[in-house]
Amino acid sequence: MTDVQDQSPVAGAVPPPETVPTQVLSFRNGTLYDGPVASLADFSAASNTAAVRIDPGDDVRALIPHLGGLRLIEVAFPKYRDGRGYSSARVLREAGYTGELRAAGDVLLDQIVFMRRVGFDSVAPAKPLDRTAVDAALARFPFVYQKAADAKVPVWALRDG
Repeated sequence: MTDVQDQSPVAGAVPPPETVPTQVLSFRNGTLYDGPVASLADFSAASNTAAVRIDPGDDVRALIPHLGGLRLIEVAFPKYRDGRGYSSARVLREAGYTGELRAAGDVLLDQIVFMRRVGFDSVAPAKPLDRTAVDAALARFPFVYQKAADAKVPVWALRDG
């Protein structure tokens, strides 16, 4: 808790609870997974865990043998400038994961296009995003220059056949 007058922490105050994203924007057909999510450290292949959370620094390759049994892999973005989650998404999609891949945390509007390109199909931003602005950002550039995890054909392939 912060004193409003001098903006200093109040001694003995209980810290505010961790913010939990309330908005999930989906680019998938069908329903979103809304059950419990286990951290990678707590994940056990023998359990009936259907969702795993990847934090920065986690090695997602540990999940590759178990991808068929997971409905959701949530990749944490604690800071917008931490790009390790993009690599995790790309590794998972290239390994054949077809379930929901969600970016959660400090997700900004200008990152959505790049997140979609590497394979994220839902986002849970810490601060709500305007869906109209998200859709406009995704539609802004109809052509891409290189292959990625999404199904977009690069402009050179369209030109050269």
